Amino acid sequence: MPVMEYLERNAYLYGDEVALVELNPAEPDSRRTSWKEFNLIESNRFSPYRREITWSVFDEKANRCANLLIERGVKRGDKVAILMYNCLEWLPIYFGVLKSGAIAVPFNFRYDAAEILYCAELAEVDVILFGPEFIGRIEANAERLSQGRLLIFVGDNCPSFAESYHLLAANCSSHKPDVGLITEDDYGAIYFSSGTTGFPKAILHKHRSLTQAAQMEQKHHRTSREDTFLCIPPLYHTGAKFHWMGSLVAGSKAVLLKGTKPEIILDAVSKEHCTIVWLLVPWAQDIVDAFGRGDLELIDYGHTLDQWRLMHIGAQPVPPSLIHRWKEYFPHHDYDTNYGLSESTGPGCVHLGLENVHKVGSIGVPGYRWECKIIDEHGDEVKRGEVGELCVKGPGVMTCYYNDPKATAEVLKDGWLLTGDMAMQDEDGFYFLVDRKKDVIISGGENIYPVQIEDFLHAYEPVKDVAVIGLPDRRLGEISAAIIEIKEGETCTEEEINRFCLELPRYKRPKKIIFADVPRNATGKIEKPALRKRYGADQLVSRENRS
Repeated sequence: MPVMEYLERNAYLYGDEVALVELNPAEPDSRRTSWKEFNLIESNRFSPYRREITWSVFDEKANRCANLLIERGVKRGDKVAILMYNCLEWLPIYFGVLKSGAIAVPFNFRYDAAEILYCAELAEVDVILFGPEFIGRIEANAERLSQGRLLIFVGDNCPSFAESYHLLAANCSSHKPDVGLITEDDYGAIYFSSGTTGFPKAILHKHRSLTQAAQMEQKHHRTSREDTFLCIPPLYHTGAKFHWMGSLVAGSKAVLLKGTKPEIILDAVSKEHCTIVWLLVPWAQDIVDAFGRGDLELIDYGHTLDQWRLMHIGAQPVPPSLIHRWKEYFPHHDYDTNYGLSESTGPGCVHLGLENVHKVGSIGVPGYRWECKIIDEHGDEVKRGEVGELCVKGPGVMTCYYNDPKATAEVLKDGWLLTGDMAMQDEDGFYFLVDRKKDVIISGGENIYPVQIEDFLHAYEPVKDVAVIGLPDRRLGEISAAIIEIKEGETCTEEEINRFCLELPRYKRPKKIIFADVPRNATGKIEKPALRKRYGADQLVSRENRS
């Protein structure tokens, strides 16, 4: 069943129950408002507030959005982009696009003006719905963006080059539009690759992928009607949205939180009675560091965190040392990690499982309805314990890279998705991520996997974050360099790092130590292309030209 049917079911069965809360907790006297009061506070979006909508209002707003799009000429199969920060309007608009029969195309809110134009043209977008924070970036290319394309502004004080969403939607029907039967074989969404290796690719998915991700998330984390999910990462990303869809399937509440500081996260968990929290590595690291420094004390929260049952991390490799430290403060927490790509509808094609915390460091086993294998450069499966490229197969695999058959053919082989990630499988059947295929450092003929070194260095107490990249070397071709970010209040020297690394095999020891901040994108992934450019790694000869 397409995911819109879950929304309609929830509106029918649980219509008066709270579905979504938007929380900006900058001040303690945050206020509760309804959707009807939205216009009163839209001009003051960054003031503290708490807003919520019920399942019935959620569905009504999605229907209004769908009917608006249809009235403005949107047809089945048209593409509608969403460029907005996380807010209470985001998900109703997303579901409104789906209900209209159109294809939802979430845009990364970090895109600059050129990237917005590039992605709009790559995906052949017919409509762009954008928030007030993006007026300047849209206006920069408004003339080109508006050619054969609707620009609809979601907010007050609509700019002259766009139409007002609120004015258009105000008189639209709140009933479900009649667009005929939408099935799981219809196209549902286009997502973009993270762009960490250049301009992003447009990834086309059918509704089947969306349904698979939603059902899988609910099953993996046993989300029930009693759970409350805390969502902090950006909704344009497959990870945040499909983790939330576990709540959609269960018919339970979720909280959209603005803020990533430890005290803000823990305060939200406490006051909103959150039971499931998805964190990125830096946020989890900040929380345990705050406890370690004494900036936060668990005793200050009393029993208000007792309902928190699950902390899980996705979107990036997780240092085992971080989870060991987490369990020192929260020994009763279940833990899970998820692996996936936008090409596999986000996280979950491989997952650790709540019962497998003893396998911390592994990304886990094949997820619900998924298969996995590891292959060599010839496409043959490798033996257990050997490193190769991870491949996944299941109902969440993309249809194609939109309008890019060559790139599609490179990663889709007989229904298998070649992930580009190097992995190995242990004797118990658990998969361990070794590194991105393109991130492997080849030094003097030895393959060096940066994630292994990063995990090792994360265990050193003064280290807050670390990224390992290859730098050009005349003799060896490449050498490994560790960019290390030190925790607040800590000191560390290159000599101390080198001494700690003596436990590593000689060839794995970083040959260069750089103390600097480690940049991460909105989904927590290390921005290695930026680091390579900063430190001269882009001078390396391409792998294709090496012999």
